Amino acid sequence: MKDILDLSGKIALVTGAGQGVGRQIALHFAEYNAKAVIVNDFNADRANETANLISELNKDTEAFAAVSDVTRWDSVQDMVQQAINKFGRIDILVNNAGNAGASTPEAMAKQKTFIETTPDEWDQWIGVNYFGPMYTCRAVLPSMVSNQYGKIVNIISDAGRVGEPKLVVYSGAKAGAAGFTRGLAKEISRYNITANCVALSTMNTPGVSSFTENEEILKKMLKKYPIKRIGEPEDAANAVLFLSSDASSWITGQTYPVNGGYSFNQ
Repeated sequence: MKDILDLSGKIALVTGAGQGVGRQIALHFAEYNAKAVIVNDFNADRANETANLISELNKDTEAFAAVSDVTRWDSVQDMVQQAINKFGRIDILVNNAGNAGASTPEAMAKQKTFIETTPDEWDQWIGVNYFGPMYTCRAVLPSMVSNQYGKIVNIISDAGRVGEPKLVVYSGAKAGAAGFTRGLAKEISRYNITANCVALSTMNTPGVSSFTENEEILKKMLKKYPIKRIGEPEDAANAVLFLSSDASSWITGQTYPVNGGYSFNQ
């Protein structure tokens, strides 16, 4: 199986790779022999830490820490240009950077219904979850088109598939990213480029540790999951690896739920 997922010779860019799911995706790419992994994060320390972990895991995979804010077009352009100047191209793009808002039970309790929000509050969700993938895709695609090859994987959320109360704008941004991916897939398939989504539910990452470490809250959360555990970063990374490899060469425009059964068929 490892041979069919082999990424030898491939140059990958992973946004939000400084921790959690993004870090595990970057490490998976190194484990499966990617030639280089561009580790994006807005936090330089986290990006460098992931890059160091990649180097420890596979000395043949070159790790490049790329500090950039994916909500700013100029910042994304600069990052992608630096990467292409260094490596010549980008073969794989994973848009993992995202923001769901509240990271503690106390903050979650204070979340607002949509009618309580104001437009100036929406940018925190729309910027990273919707414009972020669009900016990076727009910046990377000329390289992929020129090389007649590419794999794009956009990480969305089950909130974008089923909708979540008090996460209305976030749900809309993630649903928008999924619709963007489907439309894009139809445009770029002629260039041997695929674009797919992986939809995640609750993952065991630093951002949710304050929930999962509380036994009462965790027990309540798990009632919604047929598979009675929350997701691990490896669960997400396995799906992303498949969609980034040539094993998925006839799959595009799809959304793969990695969610422990949280939602079906939406």
